[in-house]
Amino acid sequence: MTPLFQHNHDSFLTHIGWNDDWEELFTKFQGPYLPGRVCAAHKTRYEVLTGKGPLTVPISGALRTKKEFPVVGDFVVVLFQPEQATEMIVAILPRKTSLSRGGAGESEGEQVLAANIDTVFIVTEPCHDFSIPRLERYLLITRDSGARPVIILNKADTYDEISGKINEIQSEFGDVVVIALSALQQTGIDQLSPYLTPGETVIFLGSSGVGKSTLNNALIGMSLQKTGDIREDDGRGRHTTTVRHLVVLPDGAILIDTPGLREIRIWTAGKQIDELFTDVNYFASRCKFSDCTHQHEPGCAIQKAIADGSLSSERFLRYRKLVKEAAFEKNKAEIGLKRLEKQKFMGISILAKEYREKKKLGKKASSDAGGLVEW
Repeated sequence: MTPLFQHNHDSFLTHIGWNDDWEELFTKFQGPYLPGRVCAAHKTRYEVLTGKGPLTVPISGALRTKKEFPVVGDFVVVLFQPEQATEMIVAILPRKTSLSRGGAGESEGEQVLAANIDTVFIVTEPCHDFSIPRLERYLLITRDSGARPVIILNKADTYDEISGKINEIQSEFGDVVVIALSALQQTGIDQLSPYLTPGETVIFLGSSGVGKSTLNNALIGMSLQKTGDIREDDGRGRHTTTVRHLVVLPDGAILIDTPGLREIRIWTAGKQIDELFTDVNYFASRCKFSDCTHQHEPGCAIQKAIADGSLSSERFLRYRKLVKEAAFEKNKAEIGLKRLEKQKFMGISILAKEYREKKKLGKKASSDAGGLVEW
């Protein structure tokens, strides 16, 4: 395969998703600057595809101070002065879409997973991994990003009633696209073609072991990633992808793979919750009291719908849980911002105090020196 950086500058940029909109954003940078796209992010350095070849560079001190860190899929501006041994990312172009979740573990705030995505392939399988609540969360963060969701039921050859699973998903989520295929057997993969057009960026999300790497390899046409063995007890694969990375497929689409996600905190997806649960909101709007808690109030349309089978109690409980989680994440983010502001002003106060003390010492030293002269 011909290395990508051997293409001329313009055709190469188009090859990685560059278009007139990105070009317009880049025009304000005059001088020794290169546009590029982040294909992998490490702890302190970033792999960037550019018209001058692939570069591995740090970010500028200004970006680090502002806590602006690139992610895979970002279009960035690289200061390129090889004769002075100066190569670094100095700016991140505004993101078209941003796929994020709440910080994993005990961390606060938003964790951006990838940027400038057109389609998110949410990969699951019909047996061990299948979970409606997990799919809900993937759909929420996808719709919140601005990208288009497509659910992939991989390993369809291992399940006899695959049409039943498709119907179950669509009954829960409406008109979301669901594609059943087998990455290992390479059957049904052609159904992805409408989303894999030149310049379009797609990403695979899903738990470890659902076959994302096998699917990637099938699309790329070569085994660029090692795929793990399947455990017989639970059908899960070993976690083989450890870092997000971007590759260009032979048909010109751009693919981002991610490690399996253990936690899917929904961050700021409150609006998307309402859109995903339009049936719950429909019934809630018909309750007798506007502040109905949907517990024991008379005239509660939610409880009536659950009683007559119009709404499942499980679906309503999932809705309540997601609403509470979204409120918690929002509150946690606000507390984090307040803490940052407090730290900022504490730092300013300390600097001001040090300045005043130095000024007093300066005046005292000047006075003492003056006294000695007079003496």
